[in-house]
Amino acid sequence: MAWRWGTQVIAQAITWVSTIMVVRLLAPHDYGLFAMSQAVVTALAFLNGQSFASSLIQANRIDERRVGQVFGLLLMLNGGLAILQFFLAPLAAAYYGEPMVAHILRVQAAIFLTIPFAVLPQELLARRLEFRMQGLVNLGCAVVGAVTAFTLASLGFGVWALVYAPIAMFATRAIGLTVAARLLVRPVFDLRGAHNLVTFGGILTVCQFLWIIQSQSDIVIAGRQFDPHHLGLYSEALFLTLILTGRFLPPVNEVSYPTYAELHKAGRPLGPFFLRVQRTVAMVVGPAYVGLSLVAAPAVATLFGPRWAEMAPIAAGLALAMPFFALQIVCGPATNGMGRPRIYLATNLMGAIIFPVLFLIGARSGTQGLVQAWWIASPALLAFTYALTLPAIHVRWSELARTLAPALASTAIMGMTVYAARSVLPPLPAVAELAALAAIGVSTYLAALLLLARDALRETAEFLLRREVSPA
Repeated sequence: MAWRWGTQVIAQAITWVSTIMVVRLLAPHDYGLFAMSQAVVTALAFLNGQSFASSLIQANRIDERRVGQVFGLLLMLNGGLAILQFFLAPLAAAYYGEPMVAHILRVQAAIFLTIPFAVLPQELLARRLEFRMQGLVNLGCAVVGAVTAFTLASLGFGVWALVYAPIAMFATRAIGLTVAARLLVRPVFDLRGAHNLVTFGGILTVCQFLWIIQSQSDIVIAGRQFDPHHLGLYSEALFLTLILTGRFLPPVNEVSYPTYAELHKAGRPLGPFFLRVQRTVAMVVGPAYVGLSLVAAPAVATLFGPRWAEMAPIAAGLALAMPFFALQIVCGPATNGMGRPRIYLATNLMGAIIFPVLFLIGARSGTQGLVQAWWIASPALLAFTYALTLPAIHVRWSELARTLAPALASTAIMGMTVYAARSVLPPLPAVAELAALAAIGVSTYLAALLLLARDALRETAEFLLRREVSPA
């Protein structure tokens, strides 16, 4: 956890600096066009085969043939996706009414060609619980992406700076992970005898498809109803608020999934580890998102510049929904590690229903309508996920409540303190206001934790830093 999460923090810091520098060189219109294309890329990516590769982690034994079958399947799926996206590009451009989207999508098809060479070594390293090299490779990818994006934006490439940066990152990741895993495997295109691989991976692929519907439906719906300017404002506000859930939580899941699997194989309880993960996530995302909601205006003015001022209320509203979203995201690895992906399937199905329905209703009221849809959908999906997950891992609701209580109480104290401070502060420049409120928030939260949850704070630090995972 320390290696995977620690390097992710550094990589994200690099990405933040790059994003702030690039966003000042580009316009909301550029980000709107990029968001339209990303919705298509992400919609196709559910078939990239990573779910089949993940079956290698859960399986008790693997051999060279099984690894070769996974590699062959990855090559077939991603080659087909690259061709499919190339020819679907004009249809997507016609849907959005933006011809530039077709050119962007044709170039982005190259991403799929790199995926087999990154996904397979990643899953094999995860099976061995080797995350040091993964973290270092991701750190290198962040540097490559940041340099590419800023250089192209500085040279006036506009939206193409956003297009070529991820391509460079994917290529770097493929090369780096292949070297790290010391992987030289011959693809096997004969899938006979791979029933377990196809069954387990197939269910996770369906889950991924449902996740795509949930996570991309807002952009697909808004892209049809909003102009690129307002879509760009919403997509960047979403990017800002998803930094924790989209950047810091995947490493948690990448470590948690094989850990749950190993605990389950050893016949050890999963509940205590699940509660630790929930508590750790709550202690991080709670204050971060409540704080972001309270300082959204000076934060946007400081980081993005005056042309993005309209984004502040959108980001403030979205931030309030994200703690629920984050806690829900880290539930899936527990039941998947037990070999029960149908629970994960059920939660993704629910998300694929309630999010698009609420987005369809909310989009009629503009960007704030989408924000209000998040307010309803995120808590509802978290409650549904807990209802299925807790009985499966033998955790009671009362245990979960006791685990989360210190983080929730400390976050509430911090939020009330920052809100009061914001109302009494004299008019200040955005940078000074942000610095003052952030300092008040951080100091108040840490003081509250030391007062209310000293043991939880100590155990969380030990959990993140220890080299071996124990279930209790």
